[in-house]
Amino acid sequence: MANSDVPSNGNQVEGTVEDVVIIGSGPAGFTAGLYTARANLNPLLFTGNDYGGQVSITYEVENYPGFPEALSGPELVERMKQQAEKFGTRVEFDYVGEIVVDRHPFLVRTANGREVAAKAIIACTGARPRYLEIPGEKELMGRGVSYCATCDGFFFRGKDVIVVGGGDSAVEEGLFLTKFATRVRILHRRDELRASKILQERAFANPKIEFVWNTVASEIVADAEGKVAGVKTLNTVTGETGQLETEGVFIFVGHLPNNELFKGKLELDEDGHLVTDDKMRTNVPGIFAAGEIMDKVFKQVATSVGQGCAAAMQTEKWLAELEDHPYPGFADPRVFRQRVAVPV
Repeated sequence: MANSDVPSNGNQVEGTVEDVVIIGSGPAGFTAGLYTARANLNPLLFTGNDYGGQVSITYEVENYPGFPEALSGPELVERMKQQAEKFGTRVEFDYVGEIVVDRHPFLVRTANGREVAAKAIIACTGARPRYLEIPGEKELMGRGVSYCATCDGFFFRGKDVIVVGGGDSAVEEGLFLTKFATRVRILHRRDELRASKILQERAFANPKIEFVWNTVASEIVADAEGKVAGVKTLNTVTGETGQLETEGVFIFVGHLPNNELFKGKLELDEDGHLVTDDKMRTNVPGIFAAGEIMDKVFKQVATSVGQGCAAAMQTEKWLAELEDHPYPGFADPRVFRQRVAVPV
């Protein structure tokens, strides 16, 4: 339970010291809330500005176990929130703007002016798709524009779709879409792909895939019902403009981990994801991470839930150990790198 006490480094902190603060309101965050609440840790969860994370912009979720009838992304998030709250998770619609990690308890500062001391933090800030930033893109999200073929491909069965991008994700997701779509056109700004050779070979051999080279999307246009009807294009070599009719646009030009809060404070990899070991521990004892802020491979609701569960269980164990031992200090980077098998 949260309580007023003296932190383990011996410095007096006024007011309530939370056992655990969870940052983020996607599947990882709400699962961490559920498990820490059931462990009687009375967790405090700050939602952030992107309530629900990326699943909240998904048409329907059909691949999450236990729900044979599809439900929308926002509905799944709301059910997760209700379940976490049922067991005692306190959810606050606020954005964490700063964390102080060179003291213990840690300090969490929010956009609404709150300052909260916490013995442990679980970071579940997720990631966001890199947008094209073109007209019609954001307006047509969920109406034909998608950033996840695994999530939404089924809903384009028998339709003609366009994939924007040229890396591994774009080609891999394009191949996945051929299971459903009648034709998949991949738009790429150059005349050769950045994807791995094996993916390129598979794509070139697939009769459903066509490539539109040296081309970028300049606008996504809607039909009278407000759904995707086509993409305006620009040839990067000739400057020629055009338009391709389509019923779906899948955009894979990268993801950006929501890591602004952690830069210079926690260890990040070359792509900006939080580095954790197999127990969801970051390089600072007492700070754990789950979901797409640390997961650069799977990026699914089910895996984020599993990671949130693991982070919560490790947090509970760490807090129990903290009752018998003083705060261990900050991790020696060399020891941490050995723990996660990262070369020194």
